[in-house]
Amino acid sequence: MTRSVERSGTFQLAGKAEGQALVFSQPLSFWGGIDAETGDIIDHSHPGLGQNVAGKILVMPSGRGSSSSSSVLAEAIRRGTAPAGILLQRPDPILAVGAIVAEFLYGISMPLVVCEVAGIVPGDEIAIDVGADGAAVIRKV
Repeated sequence: MTRSVERSGTFQLAGKAEGQALVFSQPLSFWGGIDAETGDIIDHSHPGLGQNVAGKILVMPSGRGSSSSSSVLAEAIRRGTAPAGILLQRPDPILAVGAIVAEFLYGISMPLVVCEVAGIVPGDEIAIDVGADGAAVIRKV
């Protein structure tokens, strides 16, 4: 993603965030895939095994079940070990529920955005913001 390029997206949960992109071509399940205490990826079949999602902008095609992923995401948000934001190619209602519940219960927002993720590479510094029209604005900083 070049510095001058901005892209828009649709919020599943609105908010602002900034962080380093952690990009995966495969979906990641939070249930059995993320340790909510540390933010470490613990799914032995995922290429991101051993990496940490805390404070990053997680970029992937979609989430990957189970419905319990929402509770793991909400707990990670509560503990401060969740991604700063998540960019998905396709909507994910399970992750949306986790983010919404965390905002409702703990007052902590983590933006969840559906957008084109092609061109975002690992290590890009990404900012998620709310545009004048309420749409998500994603840019490299």
